[in-house]
Amino acid sequence: MSTQLKIAIGADHAGFAYKELLRDFLKDFQVQDFGAYSPGSVDYPDFAHPVASAVENGEFPFGILICGSANGIAIAANKHQGIRAAICWENEIASLVRQHNDANIICIPARFVSEELAKEMVMTFLNTAFEGGRHAERVAKISC
Repeated sequence: MSTQLKIAIGADHAGFAYKELLRDFLKDFQVQDFGAYSPGSVDYPDFAHPVASAVENGEFPFGILICGSANGIAIAANKHQGIRAAICWENEIASLVRQHNDANIICIPARFVSEELAKEMVMTFLNTAFEGGRHAERVAKISC
């Protein structure tokens, strides 16, 4: 994988520490941080929407979003056309959402996975290709 890969990252207060960890972990890539910029209480849509918009408009091929459960941030991101934000809590899921769903944003539940698993899932997500074929037909049916 090219270290020139551009990645958008964002988190709310519950995901702030993991965002910082992952941003540093991905230092060899071109990572743009969309906040939050402190662990103070914030609203997850304020970070999900800018990351999803950046992926939606093609500025970034992939995004990473983190909140406590990953549910809120995934719901907000998935409001954007062309966004397939997937909640991952195991490495195999991070692989399958790329292979079968062509997910373009990984959503990590910071309260439920270890830091090491979060790093492993991100690398799996970024390194796994979409299989296409019958999966492409299904993905094409997602947009309204």
